[in-house]
Amino acid sequence: MPNKGQSPKVVVIGGGTGLPVLLRGLKKYPIDITAIVTVADDGGSSGRLRDELDIPPPGDVRNVLAALSDVEPLVEQMFQHRFRSANELSGHSLGNLIIAAMTSITGDFVHAIQEMSKVLNVRGKVLPSANQSVILHAEMEDGSIVSGESKIPYSGKKIKQVFLTPDKIKPLSETIQEIRQADLIVIGPGSLYTSILPNLLVPGLGEEVARSKAKKVYICNLMTQAGETLDYTASDHVKAINDHMNGSFITSILVNNQRIPEAISNRYKEEYAQPVHFDVDSLKELGLNIIEGQIFKFEGNVIRHDTKKVAKILYNMLLHETK
Repeated sequence: MPNKGQSPKVVVIGGGTGLPVLLRGLKKYPIDITAIVTVADDGGSSGRLRDELDIPPPGDVRNVLAALSDVEPLVEQMFQHRFRSANELSGHSLGNLIIAAMTSITGDFVHAIQEMSKVLNVRGKVLPSANQSVILHAEMEDGSIVSGESKIPYSGKKIKQVFLTPDKIKPLSETIQEIRQADLIVIGPGSLYTSILPNLLVPGLGEEVARSKAKKVYICNLMTQAGETLDYTASDHVKAINDHMNGSFITSILVNNQRIPEAISNRYKEEYAQPVHFDVDSLKELGLNIIEGQIFKFEGNVIRHDTKKVAKILYNMLLHETK
């Protein structure tokens, strides 16, 4: 735990839609938050800006900045606004364009994020896993290679492993420092192969996470994902992380132990997704401390982690020194 008078330091690693959901709950607690965000996105507005301006993709960073911001709702709504016109602006979000402009003005993606954090009164730090674009590749079980984060889930094949290019990718010194000072490292929630592993595979970053003496908790996904984790159990998710990191380092796992209503499960069947099976014995064999509960809620017909419940569980882990 931190010294008396200091807020506990929590590092959250991920991307996609799962990370912002969690951060909205965590920012309400007296903790020092650092969000480490993937820079492997190559689809949509982010992919277009990445290719046209030769900058890291801003989309995941934008969503995290918005989640941690403390501004009027209308300002956040404007930052997240996506243009729906029949011209070059179509599909772009205003926040992506602002981050791209700030990168051009400051000459540096990380500096741009820092300046945007001030503008949006962000509670905590937002750091990309690297200060450059990276390309995510997947080797499939048949030996074929699929390149591009946005293409991997649609290959129709089972993933054997993922890896990054270029060969030389440097983690940010600020990111390494935050990991070293963390009291709790949270991994997920998020797409296993396209949101979580692209962070941990940045050379030096994953090794620092594994080496850290902080408690490390993996927030397991609620549903499997077609093209990524079809039929995966909770332990399968952890094993995939361990395999990519050449060893086990996660100390705890947070899993949902309540049945998901049939009407919701049936809707997800259309996407070839199903609730992640909570396989207790296999998780215990991996030496994990299991934290379980009813940790989901519904937003329309979509199931999400309940940000309030998950944030409370994580904060209690800090308070009670749970391993």
